[in-house]
Amino acid sequence: MSAPAGEAEKKEAEWKPRHNPWLIAFVVTMAAFMEILDTTIVNVSLPHIAGSLSSTYDDATWTLTSYLVANGIVLTISGWLGKLFGRKLYFMVCIAMFTVTSFLCGISTSLGELILFRLLQGFFGGGLQPNQQSIILDVFPPEKRAAAFGLTAIAAVVGPVLGPTLGGWITDNYSWRWIFFINVPFGILTTVAVGFLVEDPPWAKKRHEPIDVIGISLITLGFGCLEVMVDRGEDDDWFGSNFICIMAALAAIGLIGAVTWLLRAKRPAVNLRVFKDRNFAVATFLMGAMGALLYSAAIVVPQFAQQVMGYTATLSGLVLSPGGIAVIFLIPIVGRLMTFMSIRSVIALGFGLMGIALFWSAHLVPTLDFRHLVMFRMSQTACLAFLFVPLSTIAYATLPREMNADASALFSMVRNFFGSLSISAATALITERRQAHQSDMVHWMTPFHQPYNEYLAQGKQVMLDHNQPMRADALAMRHLYTDFAQQVAMLAYNEAFMIFGIAAFCVVPFCFLLTPIKSGGGARGGAH
Repeated sequence: MSAPAGEAEKKEAEWKPRHNPWLIAFVVTMAAFMEILDTTIVNVSLPHIAGSLSSTYDDATWTLTSYLVANGIVLTISGWLGKLFGRKLYFMVCIAMFTVTSFLCGISTSLGELILFRLLQGFFGGGLQPNQQSIILDVFPPEKRAAAFGLTAIAAVVGPVLGPTLGGWITDNYSWRWIFFINVPFGILTTVAVGFLVEDPPWAKKRHEPIDVIGISLITLGFGCLEVMVDRGEDDDWFGSNFICIMAALAAIGLIGAVTWLLRAKRPAVNLRVFKDRNFAVATFLMGAMGALLYSAAIVVPQFAQQVMGYTATLSGLVLSPGGIAVIFLIPIVGRLMTFMSIRSVIALGFGLMGIALFWSAHLVPTLDFRHLVMFRMSQTACLAFLFVPLSTIAYATLPREMNADASALFSMVRNFFGSLSISAATALITERRQAHQSDMVHWMTPFHQPYNEYLAQGKQVMLDHNQPMRADALAMRHLYTDFAQQVAMLAYNEAFMIFGIAAFCVVPFCFLLTPIKSGGGARGGAH
C-alpha cells in the first residue's frame, strides 16, 4: 500500500461531522419531508385545480402522473448524480430548485404550465430522499443509526398521511395554490441550513464520473413508461387501451434492457451489484412490501370515508392523522425493543401485527362511527413503527459504505414505486370487487324473492306514514337501491382489507431470510 493511499484511508476512518449529527439529521429530514408531503398533498385538490384552470378532472390527474414519472427516474440515478456534482452541492440544488418549481406551480395560469412545473418539481424532488438517507448513514456510526432512522421514519410515514389532510384543509380554507406556496419558506430555510451544517465526507466528494448515456436512457424509458402505465391504467381500462399496451411494452423493453446493461457496464449509472448483499436485497423487497401496504390502505380508508360514509375531504383526511401520531410515540419503544430482539424478529412481528390490524379493519358496517374508523386506521399505521426503522437499519448493516449512495437510491425508489403501484392496484381491486358483488347480489333483487318484497313494502309504508302517497313506490325503491349500493361497497372494502391482511402475513416468512443481527451489530463494511 502506498503512503498517500494509506493516509487517505486514515483520513476517511477518522472523519467526523463538524456539527451535531442530530441537527444535521433534522435539517436533511425536513427537506425530504417537504418532498414526501408533495406526493399526496395534491390528491384532494384535483377537482379545484381542474375547475380553476378550465380543464377536466381526468386531464388534471396528469399533474400527479408527471411528478411521479420524473421522481421515479431521478430516484434511481440520484446516487450517480451525487457523485457527479458532489453530494452536498447536488442536495442543495435539489432543495433550491424544488422550492423554485413549487412557486412556479403556484402561479401557473394553465394546466400545461402546471404539468410542466410539476414534472420539474418531481425531477429535483427525486434527489432529496436518497441523499437524506446517505447523509444520515455517514454522520452516524452503525450503533446509532437505528435512532437516527426513527427521525426518517416520521417523515416517510407521516408525510403521506398528513398530505391529504393538509391539502384538503388548505384548499377548503384558502386556495389550491397555497399547497405549493407553503414549500417556499421551508425550502429557503432548509437550503441555508444545509449549506451551513452539511459537509461531504472524503468518499462523497465530487469526482469525475463518465456519463452512462445508455443506462440513463434505458432507465428513463423503463420507469417513465411504467409510471405512466400504472398511474393511468385504471382510467384508461388497463390493457383494453392501446396507449397502456404501448406503455407496457416500452416499460418492459426499457427495464429489461436497463438491468442487462447495468450489470455488464464497467461504470454504470446505478450499481445493481448492491443486491449481492443478502440483507440489502431482502430488506429492499420488504420495504417495497411495506410501501405497498402503507399506500394502498392510505388510499382505501379516505376513499371509503368519502364515498360510502359521506365524509368531507378534510374529515376523511383527519381519519388518517392519528395514525401518524401513533408512529411517533411507538418509534422510541421499537428502538428499545431492537436492543434485546434480533432485528429480523422485530420486522416479522411488524408484518404479523399489520396482518392482524388489516383483518380487524375488515369489519366495516354501515353504522360505523368516526372513532372506530380512526381506530382501524391507527392500528394499521402503528405497525409501520415496527418496520421502517428496523428495515432501514438492517439494509445497510453489512454494506460497504462506498455503496451507500446507490443503495439509498434503490431503497427509496423501490418503496415509492411499490407504493405508486399499490395505489392503482387497490383502486382497481375495489372497483372489480364492487362489480362482482353487485352482479352476484342483483339476482336477489326480484319480486320472486320474498325478503325483497318485504323490504320494499316496509319502505313504502314509511313513505305513507310521512304523507308521501304519490311518491311512495319511487322513494321506497330509491331507498332500497341506496342500501343495496352501500352493502355492495361494504363487502368490497372488507374483502380488500382481507386481501391486504393475507399479503402482510405472506411477507412474514421472508423476514427470516435476513441475517440475524441486533441493532448496531454485524456491520461488516458500514462502520466508518
